[in-house]
Amino acid sequence: MTGLTAPKRLRGTVPGVPAFAGAPQQYQNTAGTLLLAREVQRSRTAKPRPGKGTSPAAAGPGRSLRPRRPVRRPSGPGGGRGTPALFAKARRAWDRPLTAYYLILGGSLLLTVLGLVMVFSASQIEALQSGLSSTYFFRKQLVAAIVGGVLLLVASRMPIRLHRALAYPLLAVSVVLMCLVQVPGMGHEVNGNRNWIYFGGPFQLQPSEFAKLALVLWGADLLARKRSRRLLNQWKHMLVPLVPVGLLLLGLIMLGGDMGTAIILTAVLFGLLWLAGAPTRLFAGVMAVAVVIGAFLIMTSPNRMARLGCIGATDPGANDQCWQAVHGIYALASGGWFGSGLGASVEKWGQLPEPHTDFIFAVTGEELGLAGTLSVLALFAALGYAGIRVAGRTEEPFVRYAAGGVTTWITAQAVVNIGAVLGLLPIAGVPLPLFSYGGSALLPTMFAIGLLIAFARSDPAARAALAMRQPALRQRLQRRLAGVRTNTMRRRADRRPSGER
Repeated sequence: MTGLTAPKRLRGTVPGVPAFAGAPQQYQNTAGTLLLAREVQRSRTAKPRPGKGTSPAAAGPGRSLRPRRPVRRPSGPGGGRGTPALFAKARRAWDRPLTAYYLILGGSLLLTVLGLVMVFSASQIEALQSGLSSTYFFRKQLVAAIVGGVLLLVASRMPIRLHRALAYPLLAVSVVLMCLVQVPGMGHEVNGNRNWIYFGGPFQLQPSEFAKLALVLWGADLLARKRSRRLLNQWKHMLVPLVPVGLLLLGLIMLGGDMGTAIILTAVLFGLLWLAGAPTRLFAGVMAVAVVIGAFLIMTSPNRMARLGCIGATDPGANDQCWQAVHGIYALASGGWFGSGLGASVEKWGQLPEPHTDFIFAVTGEELGLAGTLSVLALFAALGYAGIRVAGRTEEPFVRYAAGGVTTWITAQAVVNIGAVLGLLPIAGVPLPLFSYGGSALLPTMFAIGLLIAFARSDPAARAALAMRQPALRQRLQRRLAGVRTNTMRRRADRRPSGER
């Protein structure tokens, strides 16, 4: 047999076309020609891709190239554009460590400044009718706001251990002062409530306002110490001595007939018990006792029963017993969307009693309209949210209890005051926090706001953010000072000598 050998691969005449030995030459040339024709046809029909080395001119006449659509890339770490991106940015800004700090500081300052403006507008007619200067109440409120600002600054810079050390002396002083209110010759009665102490001249003090702050600090310190010893699991340690001391303060307040302050103090007491984790049965039992006592005190007083009957009233009544409540509604109704303008209130001209204290919210609605009242409500809502956030994010029990107590105090008092003006609650005679006239109410409230600011600054993340911003602020100030010096030196160098000696 003759052995078969594999054909050797040869290079054909056409580049890139293989040829094999043993095949006729004509077949080799024909196959190469066909393959070459196919390659030329493919190259002609293929569409060039822009950006891959092919220019539009190389595509030939009459042929247009479609530009490729650019790829959309996310504009930021939130990704995308439009409403979802805005919500993502707002959420990131809302979750920053210093959000609560700025809400408390900004909200309280705006409420205080707007309150000063409204006190000046609402108290002029009242002062003139009393034979005083038109700016009498405004000047007193301004002095109280300045002193309260100093207290706010001091409280915001005090360490937490110093706040805890201040609790017992403040409680003792408050109890002594409320006892002195009942001493003949020292206590003074205003609108049927004996809860004032006069120190001579225009200086007077309402000790029950400081009792709210004392109960918050002392109750928070007491519960924090018992929590560290793991005693709050027993209902005796949770109630004693917190509830007896609270009842003592309530009794001293009720001796003067101040039902409104007693309601706020009760709300603070319940807030502390709730934050301490009181069982539902215990909490419900204490609340039931408080409701029974409150109902008894209301039913035994004709004045309180009359106030209770004015809820939702639209007519002053036979003896004008609902005069204040009805004219508060008139003031709000006549304000419209944007009000009649600052100083243009009609109800403050003797129609609405207490226009600069308990019913200043009604004058605000008349002069600033629905927009002004909603702005005030939004500021109080921001304060409440910030206080809850501070109390919820801290790991220290004292900070949690104190922040929760202050938040309960301010929000409960705002709800009682605004609810009375709207006709939804009985008139309790409590001022609007940070807004109404009254130095005795403004000073402890601003100190309590300083407490919240100190607690917001004590958070580790907020402390780190503040520490990082301080060098940045210093660098900005240094750059500005350097720029001012450079410009000054250039101006001096550009001055031409006058030729005089």
